[in-house]
Amino acid sequence: MLRMLLVGGFLSLLWVQSGCTALGPRQLRADQLDYARALGDAKKRQILATIVGLRYADAPAFLNVSTIIAGYAFAASGGPTVNVTSPGATFAQAAGLVSYGNNPTFTFTPTTGEAYAAAYIRPLPASLVLPLADGGIPIDLLLRITVQSIGGLQNGTMLGGPESNGSPEFFELLRVLRKLQLMGEMTVQYKEVNHVGHVSFSIGAGAPGKEHDPEDLGRVRELLGLSAQATQFEVEYGEAPAADRIPIVTRSMLAILSSLGAEIAVPEGEIANGATKPTIGLVGGEERPTIIIHSGKSAPGGSYVSIDYRGQQYWIEDDDFDSKYAFTVVQDVMALAEVTDTTKAPVVTIPAG
Repeated sequence: MLRMLLVGGFLSLLWVQSGCTALGPRQLRADQLDYARALGDAKKRQILATIVGLRYADAPAFLNVSTIIAGYAFAASGGPTVNVTSPGATFAQAAGLVSYGNNPTFTFTPTTGEAYAAAYIRPLPASLVLPLADGGIPIDLLLRITVQSIGGLQNGTMLGGPESNGSPEFFELLRVLRKLQLMGEMTVQYKEVNHVGHVSFSIGAGAPGKEHDPEDLGRVRELLGLSAQATQFEVEYGEAPAADRIPIVTRSMLAILSSLGAEIAVPEGEIANGATKPTIGLVGGEERPTIIIHSGKSAPGGSYVSIDYRGQQYWIEDDDFDSKYAFTVVQDVMALAEVTDTTKAPVVTIPAG
């Protein structure tokens, strides 16, 4: 009997020690997904907080997670003990002690100086954002988010004035371009010349015999003042229409986020007391804002993303696919804007031993 108890105590100690040894691989499997989700959720909240803050002219600050160290401590001790109280009366027992601690360390790096100016203040190069259309992003959504004007036709702006809502022809152009994109009659082409990116629109050069609407092609050429013979049009920065080129004024990242904020239906009292400007309306047949951001005293459970600001909650509904998709496009464009020669992805260190 004594031998069996001692063996049992020894096996218990081995079980405790084996649990410590297996902790690393188990935590690696769990932490890889958990930290990826946490970083994604934090980025969504940061973007939404910036959009809402810019609605009230609050200067944004961007903190990026540069390092995550998942610090785990697992200690185990134990062993058998034997007590002999009298002849023929021997007792054995196994005792063990296990302790576990989780103390992760996060390092945040603020974006400042030249990196801040390049990523958020300067207009985005057309060669950076327009090729996303050939990756499957709808051209109307992409232009509505990233472009302030195309061919002199104005998108909405939060600066106020008679054209703050944008021109109806701008939104008509977006709808027609989307139809042509779906029919394969409008594509975006990218090429590099001397390490400089150039982008162009191919309009009306679809596959021979493919169904298309001549009226749509004619309307695009009319709205942009393009030649009726050419099918390839170089994109250049500017507003003056040209028969062989398409002038485009792109937005900066801050202008994109500001414009999205200008569409939020904030409490009327905040507009009346001068804390923010009136909400931009819809023109040109538009049926909804680019991203519908709700405000209220409390966000419903299960929101896609929500934040607190000035005693109010702002959120995007989880069942609003169009808003979620547009928000994802904004997040993708921001990721492109933030890329520099010195950009480094967050490093996650997970002790596995």
